[in-house]
Amino acid sequence: MAAADQAPIGSGFTAKSTAREVLAGFDLSGQNIIVTGGYSGIGLETVRALAGAGARVTVPARRADTAAEALAGVAGEIEIAAMDLGDLASVRRFADHYLETGRGLNILINNAGIMAPPLARVGKGWESQFGTNHLGHMALAMQLAPALQAADGARVVALSSVGHVRSDVIWDDPHYAARTYDKWEAYGQAKSANALFALGVDLLGRDVGVRAFSVHPGGIFTPLQRHLPEEEMVALGWKAPDGSIPPMVQAMFKTPEQGASTTVWAATSPKLAGKGGVYCEDCDVAKLATADSQRWEHARPWITDDAKAEKLWAMSEAMLADA
Repeated sequence: MAAADQAPIGSGFTAKSTAREVLAGFDLSGQNIIVTGGYSGIGLETVRALAGAGARVTVPARRADTAAEALAGVAGEIEIAAMDLGDLASVRRFADHYLETGRGLNILINNAGIMAPPLARVGKGWESQFGTNHLGHMALAMQLAPALQAADGARVVALSSVGHVRSDVIWDDPHYAARTYDKWEAYGQAKSANALFALGVDLLGRDVGVRAFSVHPGGIFTPLQRHLPEEEMVALGWKAPDGSIPPMVQAMFKTPEQGASTTVWAATSPKLAGKGGVYCEDCDVAKLATADSQRWEHARPWITDDAKAEKLWAMSEAMLADA
């Protein structure tokens, strides 16, 4: 990807635009969309907006009963199916069942994720954040490739995060086999991997009509924080000692519906036609970071590097082939 591609294009929306505002006037009837993690937080608002615009939305869920309860009041055509991103057999069963329907897949949104949990392992001993946030979603996309290609103009949206600034992919030890586990470094690695995955999909898919984007949804209080004790959120500055949210944080953080807006913009905006591989924030393509960038904004150079995207793809394919 050329560095010039990683620059705002003037979307007409803002950091506080909502998903429904982004989709105003869109008719997504006949579109098939999959949203992982689409039953809580920003995933739920993403499904609400897309289904409300007429799309048929499939929500694969590790807790299907919980998903059914959360989505019961959401208008539109929504299907729920069992899938656990940490269990590749489950991922492949879900994808195979989807392919058996014969539907194309217009949009795949890799929304689900975990943040800063204690060290845990999934799959073939993979660190859980890298395994769930990246490898599980990569396996899903690879298995669904025929449906994406059949849609003629499909998009893949991977939820990355400004957390990517914490770490590039730890190329020599991504699963913490030989180094002390740092949950925030591991989260940063997983979010960098999400962005490089989108770039990799775009490099491979653009010639067959599949484009991909990564997005930072913004700071939002959702169940993603479930692994963080209250005192850690105070230490991070997200909350005051009395549990209240400081005014500066209130001004910067978004509601879940605002947090879903960059996702749906990347998934549907005609302004992104013919583009791909870029990292987006606040309903626009993000700037490439410079020495003057704040730690909560812009795309660090390592997530815009084609060679790193190709390296991650090859490394991840090898991991998945053994699983």
